[in-house]
Amino acid sequence: MKDLKTADKRETREAGNTYDVIVVGAGMAGLTSAAYLSKAGYTTLLCEKSEKPGGLVGSFCRQGFSFDAGIRAFENSGIVLPMLAQLGIALEFVNNPVVIGIEDTQMTLEGVESLAAYATMLSAKFPDNQAEIAAIIDEIRKVTGYMDVLYGIENPLFMDLTMDKEYLFKTLLPWLLKYQVNIRKAQKLNEPIESYLLRFTKNQAIIDVISQHFFEKMPTFFALSYFGLYSDYSYLIGGTGRLVTAMRDFIAAHQGELVLGTEISQIDIRTRQVMTRDGRRFGYQELIWCGDMKALYKAVDDAKSGELGSRVWEQQQKIHENCGGDSILTVYLGVNLEPPYFARRCGPHCFYTPSKAGLSAIQSEHWPAVLADPTRSAADQQTALKAWVREYLELTTYEISCPALRDPALAPAGKTGVIVSTLMDYRLVKAIAEAGWYRDFKDLCEEQILAVLENSVFPGLTEQVEQCFSSTPLTIERLTGNSGGAITGWAFPDDAKAGKLPAVSVFRKIAKTIETPLPHIYQAGQWTFSPSGLPVSILTGKLAADGVIKQLKKQRRSGRSSDESGARR
Repeated sequence: MKDLKTADKRETREAGNTYDVIVVGAGMAGLTSAAYLSKAGYTTLLCEKSEKPGGLVGSFCRQGFSFDAGIRAFENSGIVLPMLAQLGIALEFVNNPVVIGIEDTQMTLEGVESLAAYATMLSAKFPDNQAEIAAIIDEIRKVTGYMDVLYGIENPLFMDLTMDKEYLFKTLLPWLLKYQVNIRKAQKLNEPIESYLLRFTKNQAIIDVISQHFFEKMPTFFALSYFGLYSDYSYLIGGTGRLVTAMRDFIAAHQGELVLGTEISQIDIRTRQVMTRDGRRFGYQELIWCGDMKALYKAVDDAKSGELGSRVWEQQQKIHENCGGDSILTVYLGVNLEPPYFARRCGPHCFYTPSKAGLSAIQSEHWPAVLADPTRSAADQQTALKAWVREYLELTTYEISCPALRDPALAPAGKTGVIVSTLMDYRLVKAIAEAGWYRDFKDLCEEQILAVLENSVFPGLTEQVEQCFSSTPLTIERLTGNSGGAITGWAFPDDAKAGKLPAVSVFRKIAKTIETPLPHIYQAGQWTFSPSGLPVSILTGKLAADGVIKQLKKQRRSGRSSDESGARR
């Protein structure tokens, strides 16, 4: 792959040359768009502001241990594997069983049939609420039934339907009818999961241990569907970063260009040129923005006049009124314990809650109130925040991943790399960093998480740890460019803000995700649809590529560049 940071510049296009397409952001949406565009024969430049492609997908090695830097496993959703097959990219995947643990009990989710075991585990922890738990399990079965239909076949966008008429009429068309019915049923369950569960139980601890698996205010249909989707997870031999490497190699093989360390700071809509932070210029016929949406509208800040200006201003207002979604704190451990130790206690991929009390049991003053109190000294504020963080880490739910349990080559012989993550609010960590005790905060989190795991699921862990380090929402923001270290795009809105997101949030309208009010500019990625994830990033990346290819074909047929303005229709 050509790379302006390392390649001889005589081997790359001179700055100022025009490409058929420029794709901004080399996360999975950008890699997908660039792969399909370069495969179709269009000159494609993929620009990435960081020094590594992949965004929230990637792997890295430290002292012989391989760790997944972002996503821990792949949810196919009828998208990931069909995309790879359509591109002709061969990768080896293995099954990725997901375990749910509460205190000293655990069970493996293997489709809807395993929900009975989940109900048994919850009932053992909350014996006085068995009827309520049964009602919640019935709701989970209902929602997973809806979503099974939605993800029940390979996404048609990644199939050549002209080659298989029998599939078209016997499988796809009947599925489309079921899809229309079930997507409407699912979309009605758009209430945040926390408040929805209150309809079935007033026991806040039950609500906590169920909803702590999910992002804050996640829509009910999306949250509860995970109990079915967990059985759709798979892991890539070689680590999750192998997907990025494969996509990057594919683009290079089809003469696409990737430039790293290249931040697009300005877009001249009139001349169809982008300017980099360090002064380089590249021209485009069409542009796909797959990076942070705030950065896009900052880059076109001079687009203020006429009808276009009013539409740009409206989108900028929506962006200003909303914020990035959840972020995470992650602790990486290199442990001198063999993989079977972890196989018995958590499996390769686990969501573990160390206390059934749940986060509502925190007694310390909630951190926003601490930060908002102007009468506190800096020392008092730090003491109060540390107390809250300690309690939070005792009661939160953790995602635990052991890469070597799926691929033994990802750790030294007889040892195991362990990745432990939990949700963490960017605003809290940002305030701590501004107060000057960010390093102390990371040390506190690493020590507390080790203590919690030592005293619950991993006895004897601490003395066997050879290396321990962590990342925070600030790390994610720095490495990926995502505002607020967001890993879900936009935060899920309160009911009062419904319909005011700067992104599409209705499955039936997902094709509109690629539209912008900016002429010759499309968009894709996690910021363009809510709720988002890896499958959405790939899907929107493909939609944007298809839209651009259609537009370029139209231009070539007419023999001239289109001078249309306004949003894509």
